[in-house]
Amino acid sequence: MEHSHQNITKWFLLIGKIEGYSYLVLLFIAMPLKYFYNTPEYVRPVGSIHGALFVAFTILLALMFFKVKLSLKKSVLAFLLSLVPFGTFFLRRLV
Repeated sequence: MEHSHQNITKWFLLIGKIEGYSYLVLLFIAMPLKYFYNTPEYVRPVGSIHGALFVAFTILLALMFFKVKLSLKKSVLAFLLSLVPFGTFFLRRLV
């Protein structure tokens, strides 16, 4: 694997993991605070960070598909994993 492919793969896995953690914080901390403790002010910053990480993840996923040549099946699976809590923690099995 050439050096740029290794870098893309490394960043894909790293951002995927961070995005996964941000999703968990949003779902299991910020949202319960909003609905159970009437403190909605945590949702916007956590949601914004998660959104930016999700965009970065999808860009890296596109790079994995087009440059690293991750298969269509694995690319679709990686995207679906990003929609499920704890899903992105299984990305390493795809690459």
